[in-house]
Amino acid sequence: MTDALPILEMTGIGKTFPGVVALDDADFRMFPGEVHALMGENGAGKSTLIKVLTGVYGIDRGEIRLAGQQVRFTGPLQAQQAGVSTVYQEVNLCPNLSVAENIFIGREPRRFGAIRWATMRRHSTDLLRRLHLDIDVTAPLASYSLAVQQMVAIARAVDISAKVLILDEPTSSLDASEVAQLFAIIRQLKESGVAILFVSHFLDQVYDIADRMTVLRNGQLIGEWPVTELSQLELVAKMIGKELSVLEQLDGQSKPDLDALEGGQPVLEAAGLGRTGAIAPFNLTIHAGEVVGFAGLLGSGRTEAARLLFGADRADHGQVTVAGKPVSMRGPRVGMTNGIAFCSENRRAEGVIEELSVRENLILALQASRGWARPIPRRRQDELVAKYIAALQIRPADPELPIRNLSGGNQQKVLLARWLITEPRLLIVDEPTRGIDVGAKAEIQRLVVELAGGGMAVLFISAELEEVMRLSHKIAVLRDRRMIDQLANGEDVDADRILRTIAGEVAA
Repeated sequence: MTDALPILEMTGIGKTFPGVVALDDADFRMFPGEVHALMGENGAGKSTLIKVLTGVYGIDRGEIRLAGQQVRFTGPLQAQQAGVSTVYQEVNLCPNLSVAENIFIGREPRRFGAIRWATMRRHSTDLLRRLHLDIDVTAPLASYSLAVQQMVAIARAVDISAKVLILDEPTSSLDASEVAQLFAIIRQLKESGVAILFVSHFLDQVYDIADRMTVLRNGQLIGEWPVTELSQLELVAKMIGKELSVLEQLDGQSKPDLDALEGGQPVLEAAGLGRTGAIAPFNLTIHAGEVVGFAGLLGSGRTEAARLLFGADRADHGQVTVAGKPVSMRGPRVGMTNGIAFCSENRRAEGVIEELSVRENLILALQASRGWARPIPRRRQDELVAKYIAALQIRPADPELPIRNLSGGNQQKVLLARWLITEPRLLIVDEPTRGIDVGAKAEIQRLVVELAGGGMAVLFISAELEEVMRLSHKIAVLRDRRMIDQLANGEDVDADRILRTIAGEVAA
Protein backbone atom coordinates (compact mmCIF):
# COMPACT_ATOMS: atom_id res chain seq x y z
CA MET A 1 0.00 0.00 0.00
CA THR A 2 2.85 2.40 0.70
CA ASP A 3 4.04 1.97 -2.92
CA ALA A 4 0.65 2.97 -4.35
CA LEU A 5 -0.54 6.50 -4.95
CA PRO A 6 -3.42 7.77 -2.80
CA ILE A 7 -6.83 7.65 -4.46
CA LEU A 8 -7.84 10.50 -2.15
CA GLU A 9 -5.64 13.16 -0.59
CA MET A 10 -6.83 16.09 1.51
CA THR A 11 -4.12 18.55 2.54
CA GLY A 12 -4.17 21.54 4.88
CA ILE A 13 -7.98 21.57 5.11
CA GLY A 14 -9.42 24.49 7.08
CA LYS A 15 -13.10 25.07 7.85
CA THR A 16 -14.47 27.66 10.25
CA PHE A 17 -18.03 28.30 11.34
CA PRO A 18 -19.03 31.36 13.37
CA GLY A 19 -17.07 31.07 16.60
CA VAL A 20 -15.92 27.51 15.87
CA VAL A 21 -12.81 26.19 14.10
CA ALA A 22 -14.10 22.83 12.85
CA LEU A 23 -11.01 21.81 10.86
CA ASP A 24 -7.58 23.29 11.45
CA ASP A 25 -4.97 22.45 8.80
CA ALA A 26 -6.19 18.83 8.71
CA ASP A 27 -4.71 16.18 6.40
CA PHE A 28 -6.27 12.91 5.30
CA ARG A 29 -5.50 10.30 2.66
CA MET A 30 -6.78 6.95 1.42
CA PHE A 31 -5.40 4.28 -0.89
CA PRO A 32 -7.24 1.98 -3.33
CA GLY A 33 -8.34 -1.34 -1.86
CA GLU A 34 -8.18 -0.39 1.82
CA VAL A 35 -10.63 0.09 4.67
CA HIS A 36 -9.66 3.27 6.48
CA ALA A 37 -11.22 4.14 9.86
CA LEU A 38 -11.72 7.81 10.72
CA MET A 39 -11.62 8.09 14.50
CA GLY A 40 -12.27 10.86 16.99
CA GLU A 41 -14.59 11.96 19.76
CA ASN A 42 -17.59 14.24 19.37
CA GLY A 43 -16.47 17.55 17.86
CA ALA A 44 -13.24 16.09 16.54
CA GLY A 45 -14.10 17.12 12.97
CA LYS A 46 -15.01 13.75 11.40
CA SER A 47 -18.40 14.81 10.05
CA THR A 48 -17.06 18.15 8.85
CA LEU A 49 -14.21 16.41 6.99
CA ILE A 50 -16.69 14.13 5.21
CA LYS A 51 -19.01 17.02 4.34
CA VAL A 52 -16.11 19.09 3.04
CA LEU A 53 -15.00 16.15 0.89
CA THR A 54 -18.47 15.57 -0.57
CA GLY A 55 -19.25 19.25 -1.18
CA VAL A 56 -21.87 19.73 1.53
CA TYR A 57 -19.58 22.44 2.92
CA GLY A 58 -17.09 24.56 1.05
CA ILE A 59 -13.56 24.74 2.42
CA ASP A 60 -11.86 27.91 3.59
CA ARG A 61 -8.42 26.65 2.64
CA GLY A 62 -6.61 23.52 1.59
CA GLU A 63 -6.61 21.14 -1.33
CA ILE A 64 -8.50 17.95 -2.24
CA ARG A 65 -7.15 15.54 -4.84
CA LEU A 66 -9.04 12.54 -6.23
CA ALA A 67 -7.04 10.10 -8.35
CA GLY A 68 -4.33 12.75 -8.61
CA GLN A 69 -6.64 15.48 -9.90
CA GLN A 70 -7.51 18.54 -7.83
CA VAL A 71 -11.25 18.69 -7.12
CA ARG A 72 -13.66 20.86 -5.18
CA PHE A 73 -17.21 19.53 -5.32
CA THR A 74 -20.24 21.80 -5.18
CA GLY A 75 -22.46 19.12 -3.67
CA PRO A 76 -22.91 15.39 -2.99
CA LEU A 77 -24.31 14.71 -6.49
CA GLN A 78 -21.17 16.08 -8.14
CA ALA A 79 -19.03 14.10 -5.71
CA GLN A 80 -21.00 10.95 -6.50
CA GLN A 81 -20.60 11.49 -10.23
CA ALA A 82 -16.84 11.76 -9.66
CA GLY A 83 -16.78 8.48 -7.73
CA VAL A 84 -17.19 9.53 -4.07
CA SER A 85 -20.36 8.02 -2.56
CA THR A 86 -21.64 8.19 1.00
CA VAL A 87 -23.92 5.77 2.83
CA TYR A 88 -25.18 7.43 5.99
CA GLN A 89 -26.38 5.92 9.23
CA GLU A 90 -29.89 7.00 8.24
CA VAL A 91 -30.34 5.58 4.76
CA ASN A 92 -31.07 8.46 2.41
CA LEU A 93 -33.11 6.56 -0.18
CA CYS A 94 -36.84 6.54 -0.95
CA PRO A 95 -38.61 3.87 1.13
CA ASN A 96 -41.82 4.11 -0.91
CA LEU A 97 -40.02 3.12 -4.12
CA SER A 98 -38.93 -0.40 -5.06
CA VAL A 99 -35.41 -1.67 -4.47
CA ALA A 100 -34.65 -1.50 -8.19
CA GLU A 101 -35.99 2.06 -8.45
CA ASN A 102 -33.78 3.13 -5.56
CA ILE A 103 -30.68 1.61 -7.16
CA PHE A 104 -31.36 3.41 -10.44
CA ILE A 105 -33.04 6.59 -9.20
CA GLY A 106 -32.01 9.49 -11.39
CA ARG A 107 -30.31 7.27 -13.98
CA GLU A 108 -33.03 4.88 -15.13
CA PRO A 109 -32.27 2.98 -18.37
CA ARG A 110 -34.51 4.27 -21.15
CA ARG A 111 -35.40 3.49 -24.72
CA PHE A 112 -37.27 6.05 -26.82
CA GLY A 113 -37.95 7.94 -23.57
CA ALA A 114 -39.59 4.98 -21.80
CA ILE A 115 -38.05 3.34 -18.72
CA ARG A 116 -36.80 -0.17 -19.42
CA TRP A 117 -38.23 -1.78 -16.30
CA ALA A 118 -37.17 -5.35 -17.12
CA THR A 119 -33.56 -4.27 -17.68
CA MET A 120 -33.57 -2.30 -14.44
CA ARG A 121 -34.95 -5.22 -12.43
CA ARG A 122 -32.56 -7.74 -13.98
CA HIS A 123 -29.50 -5.56 -13.44
CA SER A 124 -30.52 -4.82 -9.83
CA THR A 125 -30.99 -8.51 -9.08
CA ASP A 126 -27.59 -9.40 -10.55
CA LEU A 127 -25.90 -6.54 -8.71
CA LEU A 128 -27.32 -7.55 -5.34
CA ARG A 129 -26.49 -11.21 -5.88
CA ARG A 130 -22.87 -10.24 -6.43
CA LEU A 131 -23.10 -8.73 -2.95
CA HIS A 132 -24.63 -11.98 -1.63
CA LEU A 133 -28.09 -10.49 -1.27
CA ASP A 134 -30.95 -12.35 -2.95
CA ILE A 135 -34.17 -10.36 -2.56
CA ASP A 136 -37.19 -9.31 -4.60
CA VAL A 137 -36.11 -6.03 -6.20
CA THR A 138 -39.71 -5.16 -7.12
CA ALA A 139 -40.72 -4.92 -3.44
CA PRO A 140 -40.77 -1.51 -1.72
CA LEU A 141 -37.51 -0.67 0.03
CA ALA A 142 -39.48 -0.01 3.23
CA SER A 143 -40.50 -3.68 3.38
CA TYR A 144 -36.93 -4.68 4.20
CA SER A 145 -34.86 -4.29 7.34
CA LEU A 146 -32.49 -1.38 7.86
CA ALA A 147 -29.59 -3.74 7.23
CA VAL A 148 -30.94 -4.66 3.79
CA GLN A 149 -31.66 -0.99 3.04
CA GLN A 150 -28.01 -0.19 3.79
CA MET A 151 -26.91 -3.00 1.47
CA VAL A 152 -29.09 -1.49 -1.26
CA ALA A 153 -27.51 1.92 -0.67
CA ILE A 154 -24.06 0.33 -0.95
CA ALA A 155 -25.10 -1.52 -4.11
CA ARG A 156 -26.21 1.78 -5.66
CA ALA A 157 -22.85 3.34 -4.78
CA VAL A 158 -20.98 0.38 -6.28
CA ASP A 159 -23.04 0.49 -9.45
CA ILE A 160 -22.06 4.08 -10.15
CA SER A 161 -18.40 3.07 -10.02
CA ALA A 162 -17.47 4.49 -6.64
CA LYS A 163 -13.75 4.97 -6.18
CA VAL A 164 -14.27 6.05 -2.56
CA LEU A 165 -17.15 4.67 -0.48
CA ILE A 166 -17.90 6.45 2.80
CA LEU A 167 -19.76 4.39 5.41
CA ASP A 168 -20.89 6.68 8.24
CA GLU A 169 -21.84 4.63 11.33
CA PRO A 170 -23.18 1.79 9.14
CA THR A 171 -23.51 -0.75 11.98
CA SER A 172 -25.24 1.42 14.59
CA SER A 173 -28.62 -0.31 14.15
CA LEU A 174 -27.47 -3.77 13.03
CA ASP A 175 -27.34 -7.00 14.99
CA ALA A 176 -24.29 -9.28 14.99
CA SER A 177 -25.35 -11.37 11.98
CA GLU A 178 -26.16 -8.25 9.95
CA VAL A 179 -22.78 -6.74 10.84
CA ALA A 180 -21.08 -9.94 9.66
CA GLN A 181 -22.99 -9.74 6.38
CA LEU A 182 -22.02 -6.10 5.90
CA PHE A 183 -18.36 -6.82 6.67
CA ALA A 184 -18.34 -9.62 4.07
CA ILE A 185 -19.51 -7.09 1.48
CA ILE A 186 -16.93 -4.52 2.62
CA ARG A 187 -14.15 -7.08 2.19
CA GLN A 188 -15.44 -7.97 -1.25
CA LEU A 189 -15.47 -4.32 -2.29
CA LYS A 190 -11.99 -3.84 -0.85
CA GLU A 191 -10.68 -6.71 -2.98
CA SER A 192 -12.14 -5.03 -6.06
CA GLY A 193 -10.06 -1.92 -5.35
CA VAL A 194 -12.63 0.38 -3.72
CA ALA A 195 -11.26 2.63 -0.96
CA ILE A 196 -13.68 2.47 1.98
CA LEU A 197 -13.86 5.16 4.64
CA PHE A 198 -15.33 3.55 7.78
CA VAL A 199 -16.66 5.71 10.61
CA SER A 200 -17.75 3.92 13.78
CA HIS A 201 -17.61 4.24 17.55
CA PHE A 202 -17.46 0.43 17.93
CA LEU A 203 -13.77 -0.19 18.58
CA ASP A 204 -13.94 -3.96 18.16
CA GLN A 205 -15.50 -3.52 14.73
CA VAL A 206 -12.86 -0.99 13.70
CA TYR A 207 -10.09 -3.41 14.62
CA ASP A 208 -11.92 -6.23 12.85
CA ILE A 209 -12.46 -4.52 9.49
CA ALA A 210 -10.02 -1.61 9.10
CA ASP A 211 -6.50 -1.65 7.66
CA ARG A 212 -5.45 1.83 8.77
CA MET A 213 -6.89 4.60 10.89
CA THR A 214 -6.66 8.36 11.11
CA VAL A 215 -7.36 10.13 14.43
CA LEU A 216 -8.72 13.68 14.58
CA ARG A 217 -9.06 15.76 17.72
CA ASN A 218 -10.44 19.29 17.92
CA GLY A 219 -10.31 19.58 14.14
CA GLN A 220 -6.63 18.68 13.92
CA LEU A 221 -4.85 15.61 12.62
CA ILE A 222 -3.35 13.63 15.50
CA GLY A 223 -1.89 10.91 13.34
CA GLU A 224 -2.33 8.03 10.90
CA TRP A 225 -1.47 4.43 11.80
CA PRO A 226 -1.86 0.88 10.55
CA VAL A 227 -4.42 -0.77 12.82
CA THR A 228 -1.86 -3.38 13.84
CA GLU A 229 0.49 -0.71 15.20
CA LEU A 230 -1.92 1.03 17.58
CA SER A 231 -3.54 -0.78 20.49
CA GLN A 232 -7.07 0.04 21.52
CA LEU A 233 -5.77 1.60 24.73
CA GLU A 234 -3.40 3.85 22.77
CA LEU A 235 -6.23 4.76 20.40
CA VAL A 236 -8.50 5.79 23.26
CA ALA A 237 -5.76 7.95 24.77
CA LYS A 238 -5.15 9.69 21.44
CA MET A 239 -8.86 10.27 20.82
CA ILE A 240 -9.49 11.91 24.19
CA GLY A 241 -6.14 13.70 24.20
CA LYS A 242 -4.84 12.51 27.55
CA GLU A 243 -1.93 10.28 28.36
CA LEU A 244 -2.50 7.88 31.24
CA SER A 245 -0.10 9.71 33.54
CA VAL A 246 -2.00 12.95 32.97
CA LEU A 247 -5.39 11.36 33.43
CA GLU A 248 -4.34 10.01 36.81
CA GLN A 249 -3.74 13.51 38.14
CA LEU A 250 -7.09 14.59 39.52
CA ASP A 251 -6.09 18.15 40.25
CA GLY A 252 -5.18 17.19 43.79
CA GLN A 253 -8.80 16.62 44.77
CA SER A 254 -9.66 13.62 46.90
CA LYS A 255 -12.17 11.06 45.70
CA PRO A 256 -15.72 11.06 47.06
CA ASP A 257 -16.37 9.46 50.44
CA LEU A 258 -17.85 6.02 49.71
CA ASP A 259 -18.54 5.10 53.33
CA ALA A 260 -21.09 7.88 53.72
CA LEU A 261 -23.41 6.16 51.25
CA GLU A 262 -23.70 2.76 52.85
CA GLY A 263 -27.08 1.54 54.04
CA GLY A 264 -29.34 4.10 52.35
CA GLN A 265 -32.42 3.13 50.38
CA PRO A 266 -31.88 3.22 46.64
CA VAL A 267 -33.50 6.16 44.88
CA LEU A 268 -33.59 4.19 41.63
CA GLU A 269 -32.92 0.60 40.63
CA ALA A 270 -32.80 -0.69 37.05
CA ALA A 271 -32.96 -4.46 36.53
CA GLY A 272 -32.27 -5.80 33.05
CA LEU A 273 -33.23 -2.47 31.53
CA GLY A 274 -32.55 -2.22 27.80
CA ARG A 275 -33.79 -1.19 24.39
CA THR A 276 -33.11 -3.18 21.24
CA GLY A 277 -30.69 -1.38 18.96
CA ALA A 278 -29.90 1.25 21.59
CA ILE A 279 -28.46 -0.31 24.77
CA ALA A 280 -28.12 -3.91 25.96
CA PRO A 281 -29.94 -4.82 29.20
CA PHE A 282 -28.14 -3.50 32.28
CA ASN A 283 -28.50 -3.31 36.05
CA LEU A 284 -27.89 -0.11 38.01
CA THR A 285 -28.59 1.14 41.53
CA ILE A 286 -28.36 4.79 42.56
CA HIS A 287 -28.62 5.91 46.21
CA ALA A 288 -29.54 9.25 47.73
CA GLY A 289 -26.49 11.48 47.92
CA GLU A 290 -24.59 9.36 45.41
CA VAL A 291 -23.00 10.56 42.18
CA VAL A 292 -22.86 7.78 39.60
CA GLY A 293 -20.64 8.53 36.63
CA PHE A 294 -20.95 7.05 33.15
CA ALA A 295 -17.60 6.57 31.42
CA GLY A 296 -17.14 5.51 27.82
CA LEU A 297 -16.50 6.83 24.36
CA LEU A 298 -19.13 8.60 22.32
CA GLY A 299 -21.51 5.97 20.97
CA SER A 300 -20.87 3.60 23.88
CA GLY A 301 -24.50 3.85 25.05
CA ARG A 302 -24.18 6.45 27.82
CA THR A 303 -26.98 8.71 26.60
CA GLU A 304 -29.17 5.79 25.52
CA ALA A 305 -29.05 4.32 29.04
CA ALA A 306 -29.81 7.68 30.64
CA ARG A 307 -32.81 8.26 28.36
CA LEU A 308 -34.29 4.91 29.42
CA LEU A 309 -33.89 5.78 33.11
CA PHE A 310 -35.77 9.06 32.58
CA GLY A 311 -38.39 7.66 30.22
CA ALA A 312 -37.38 9.78 27.24
CA ASP A 313 -37.09 6.48 25.36
CA ARG A 314 -39.17 3.46 26.23
CA ALA A 315 -37.39 0.27 27.25
CA ASP A 316 -38.40 -3.07 25.77
CA HIS A 317 -36.55 -5.04 28.47
CA GLY A 318 -36.38 -4.84 32.24
CA GLN A 319 -37.87 -2.89 35.09
CA VAL A 320 -37.27 0.42 36.89
CA THR A 321 -37.94 0.80 40.60
CA VAL A 322 -38.09 4.27 42.16
CA ALA A 323 -37.96 4.57 45.95
CA GLY A 324 -38.87 0.89 46.26
CA LYS A 325 -41.87 1.04 43.91
CA PRO A 326 -41.89 -0.47 40.39
CA VAL A 327 -42.55 2.20 37.77
CA SER A 328 -43.44 1.79 34.12
CA MET A 329 -41.38 4.45 32.33
CA ARG A 330 -43.82 5.15 29.51
CA GLY A 331 -42.55 8.66 28.88
CA PRO A 332 -40.78 11.71 30.34
CA ARG A 333 -43.88 12.79 32.24
CA VAL A 334 -43.70 9.57 34.27
CA GLY A 335 -40.05 10.27 35.06
CA MET A 336 -40.83 13.81 36.16
CA THR A 337 -43.76 12.64 38.30
CA ASN A 338 -41.41 10.24 40.08
CA GLY A 339 -38.85 12.93 40.82
CA ILE A 340 -36.39 12.26 37.98
CA ALA A 341 -34.91 15.16 36.01
CA PHE A 342 -32.94 14.90 32.78
CA CYS A 343 -30.67 17.62 31.43
CA SER A 344 -29.91 16.59 27.84
CA GLU A 345 -26.46 16.83 26.22
CA ASN A 346 -28.03 18.61 23.24
CA ARG A 347 -28.94 21.92 24.80
CA ARG A 348 -29.69 23.46 21.40
CA ALA A 349 -32.15 20.87 20.12
CA GLU A 350 -33.55 19.46 23.38
CA GLY A 351 -33.02 22.20 25.93
CA VAL A 352 -32.77 25.89 25.16
CA ILE A 353 -35.71 27.57 23.45
CA GLU A 354 -33.93 30.56 22.01
CA GLU A 355 -37.03 32.68 21.39
CA LEU A 356 -37.97 32.64 25.07
CA SER A 357 -36.51 34.62 27.95
CA VAL A 358 -34.33 33.26 30.72
CA ARG A 359 -37.36 33.26 33.03
CA GLU A 360 -39.57 31.40 30.57
CA ASN A 361 -36.88 28.80 29.90
CA LEU A 362 -36.21 28.32 33.59
CA ILE A 363 -39.80 27.57 34.64
CA LEU A 364 -40.65 25.23 31.75
CA ALA A 365 -40.12 21.92 33.57
CA LEU A 366 -42.01 23.00 36.69
CA GLN A 367 -44.89 24.30 34.59
CA ALA A 368 -44.97 21.07 32.58
CA SER A 369 -45.11 19.00 35.76
CA ARG A 370 -48.09 21.06 36.99
CA GLY A 371 -49.88 20.96 33.66
CA TRP A 372 -50.62 23.96 31.48
CA ALA A 373 -54.10 24.33 32.99
CA ARG A 374 -52.44 25.39 36.28
CA PRO A 375 -50.14 28.28 35.38
CA ILE A 376 -47.53 29.31 37.93
CA PRO A 377 -48.45 32.75 39.30
CA ARG A 378 -46.12 35.46 38.05
CA ARG A 379 -45.07 36.47 41.56
CA ARG A 380 -44.07 32.87 42.32
CA GLN A 381 -42.21 32.69 39.01
CA ASP A 382 -40.23 35.80 39.88
CA GLU A 383 -39.34 34.43 43.32
CA LEU A 384 -38.12 31.10 41.98
CA VAL A 385 -36.23 32.60 39.06
CA ALA A 386 -34.47 35.13 41.29
CA LYS A 387 -33.51 32.37 43.70
CA TYR A 388 -31.94 30.13 41.09
CA ILE A 389 -30.27 32.92 39.13
CA ALA A 390 -28.51 33.87 42.35
CA ALA A 391 -27.79 30.28 43.42
CA LEU A 392 -26.20 29.30 40.08
CA GLN A 393 -24.68 32.75 39.45
CA ILE A 394 -26.32 33.07 36.03
CA ARG A 395 -24.98 36.09 34.16
CA PRO A 396 -26.34 38.49 33.10
CA ALA A 397 -28.79 38.28 35.98
CA ASP A 398 -31.69 39.64 33.90
CA PRO A 399 -34.56 37.12 33.79
CA GLU A 400 -36.25 38.87 30.85
CA LEU A 401 -33.20 38.71 28.61
CA PRO A 402 -33.61 36.32 25.63
CA ILE A 403 -31.67 33.18 26.50
CA ARG A 404 -29.96 33.24 23.09
CA ASN A 405 -28.00 36.27 24.33
CA LEU A 406 -26.34 34.24 27.11
CA SER A 407 -23.06 32.40 26.79
CA GLY A 408 -23.07 28.63 26.43
CA GLY A 409 -22.06 28.18 30.05
CA ASN A 410 -24.85 30.39 31.33
CA GLN A 411 -27.38 28.68 29.07
CA GLN A 412 -26.28 25.39 30.62
CA LYS A 413 -26.83 26.85 34.09
CA VAL A 414 -30.36 27.89 33.10
CA LEU A 415 -31.11 24.32 31.99
CA LEU A 416 -29.79 22.95 35.28
CA ALA A 417 -31.88 25.48 37.16
CA ARG A 418 -34.92 24.44 35.10
CA TRP A 419 -34.67 20.95 36.57
CA LEU A 420 -33.49 21.89 40.05
CA ILE A 421 -36.57 24.03 40.46
CA THR A 422 -38.64 20.81 40.32
CA GLU A 423 -36.71 19.51 43.38
CA PRO A 424 -35.91 16.08 41.90
CA ARG A 425 -34.72 13.07 43.87
CA LEU A 426 -32.52 12.04 40.90
CA LEU A 427 -30.83 14.50 38.55
CA ILE A 428 -29.42 13.11 35.29
CA VAL A 429 -26.95 15.46 33.61
CA ASP A 430 -25.59 14.49 30.21
CA GLU A 431 -22.39 16.35 29.22
CA PRO A 432 -23.25 19.41 31.35
CA THR A 433 -19.80 20.97 30.96
CA ARG A 434 -19.16 20.34 27.26
CA GLY A 435 -18.39 23.43 25.21
CA ILE A 436 -18.27 25.88 28.10
CA ASP A 437 -15.40 27.82 29.58
CA VAL A 438 -13.25 26.65 32.47
CA GLY A 439 -14.86 28.94 35.04
CA ALA A 440 -18.42 27.82 34.22
CA LYS A 441 -17.27 24.21 34.18
CA ALA A 442 -15.82 24.52 37.69
CA GLU A 443 -19.06 26.09 38.96
CA ILE A 444 -21.19 23.26 37.54
CA GLN A 445 -18.86 20.65 39.03
CA ARG A 446 -19.10 22.40 42.40
CA LEU A 447 -22.90 22.40 42.10
CA VAL A 448 -22.99 18.65 41.46
CA VAL A 449 -20.94 18.05 44.62
CA GLU A 450 -23.22 20.32 46.65
CA LEU A 451 -26.40 18.68 45.38
CA ALA A 452 -25.12 15.22 46.28
CA GLY A 453 -24.01 16.52 49.66
CA GLY A 454 -27.58 17.68 50.22
CA GLY A 455 -28.94 14.19 49.53
CA MET A 456 -29.82 14.36 45.84
CA ALA A 457 -28.83 11.41 43.65
CA VAL A 458 -26.94 12.45 40.53
CA LEU A 459 -26.16 10.54 37.34
CA PHE A 460 -23.25 12.36 35.72
CA ILE A 461 -22.23 11.72 32.11
CA SER A 462 -19.10 13.20 30.60
CA ALA A 463 -16.58 12.37 27.89
CA GLU A 464 -13.87 13.80 30.18
CA LEU A 465 -12.65 10.90 32.28
CA GLU A 466 -10.93 13.04 34.88
CA GLU A 467 -14.19 14.90 35.44
CA VAL A 468 -16.13 11.66 35.96
CA MET A 469 -13.50 10.39 38.40
CA ARG A 470 -13.36 13.65 40.30
CA LEU A 471 -17.09 13.75 41.00
CA SER A 472 -18.37 10.15 41.11
CA HIS A 473 -18.77 7.71 43.96
CA LYS A 474 -19.35 4.89 41.48
CA ILE A 475 -18.40 4.66 37.81
CA ALA A 476 -20.30 2.59 35.28
CA VAL A 477 -18.16 1.83 32.23
CA LEU A 478 -19.90 1.46 28.86
CA ARG A 479 -18.55 0.11 25.61
CA ASP A 480 -20.28 -0.76 22.34
CA ARG A 481 -23.70 -0.03 23.88
CA ARG A 482 -23.19 -2.35 26.82
CA MET A 483 -22.57 -1.57 30.47
CA ILE A 484 -19.54 -3.76 30.97
CA ASP A 485 -18.41 -2.86 34.49
CA GLN A 486 -19.28 -0.86 37.61
CA LEU A 487 -16.45 0.36 39.80
CA ALA A 488 -16.58 1.89 43.28
CA ASN A 489 -14.36 4.96 42.95
CA GLY A 490 -11.96 3.97 45.70
CA GLU A 491 -8.20 4.04 45.99
CA ASP A 492 -7.80 0.96 43.78
CA VAL A 493 -9.58 2.59 40.84
CA ASP A 494 -7.53 4.87 38.65
CA ALA A 495 -7.66 6.25 35.13
CA ASP A 496 -5.50 3.44 33.81
CA ARG A 497 -8.02 0.84 35.01
CA ILE A 498 -10.97 2.68 33.47
CA LEU A 499 -9.21 3.34 30.17
CA ARG A 500 -8.21 -0.29 29.87
CA THR A 501 -11.80 -1.31 30.53
CA ILE A 502 -13.08 1.09 27.87
CA ALA A 503 -10.48 -0.27 25.45
CA GLY A 504 -11.47 -3.87 26.21
CA GLU A 505 -8.19 -4.82 27.85
CA VAL A 506 -9.74 -5.59 31.24
CA ALA A 507 -12.26 -8.40 31.44
CA ALA A 508 -15.63 -7.21 32.77
